[in-house]
Amino acid sequence: MLVEQRSVADQESDAWYVRASLADHRLFTVLYDRHSAALYRYAHGRVGTDAADDVVSETFLVAFRRRQRYDASRLDARPWLFGILTKEISHYRRRERAHYRAVARCDPVEVVPDLAERAVAGAAAHALRAPLARALADLASRDRDVLLLIAWGGLSYEETAHAIGIPVGTVRSRLNRARGKVSSALGGDDPTRAVEEAM
Repeated sequence: MLVEQRSVADQESDAWYVRASLADHRLFTVLYDRHSAALYRYAHGRVGTDAADDVVSETFLVAFRRRQRYDASRLDARPWLFGILTKEISHYRRRERAHYRAVARCDPVEVVPDLAERAVAGAAAHALRAPLARALADLASRDRDVLLLIAWGGLSYEETAHAIGIPVGTVRSRLNRARGKVSSALGGDDPTRAVEEAM
């Protein structure tokens, strides 16, 4: 009975579908169905709408080609996929930096008061947009990757470590350094901490 329960649980795991896709490639689409939305949201935040489609598609293509090397002891493929995605995003690094610098140069759009709360919230968010974009653009890419995998990708420290192939302690130190720089650039505010605390 216990062996049977393990087998049923294993069949629900990403690892099972990766292994099974070696015999029937159509089963790999389960990973796409499960994780593409999260990967797309993260990629959209990093490289924008146009590039997000490309890097997510390329991520699944690379994952499909490398599926025979997948570590089947890792039941959840999300960190593996985010690791591939992070590498794909590095191909767009120049575009990413240019995007942040362009956002930082944008003039603030005048907020027309509609509802008082909405106007105040919109103005506050807009006021932070340019300095935050500048701060992100000025971060070293390795620090930015860690910060955004946690804040935008929703990965844990351990998942981030697995995704980019570094120790958890290195994740913590890079995150601390990135948060310090972002907080300093925003006059002491750290919008990334609120995101993580809400997880």
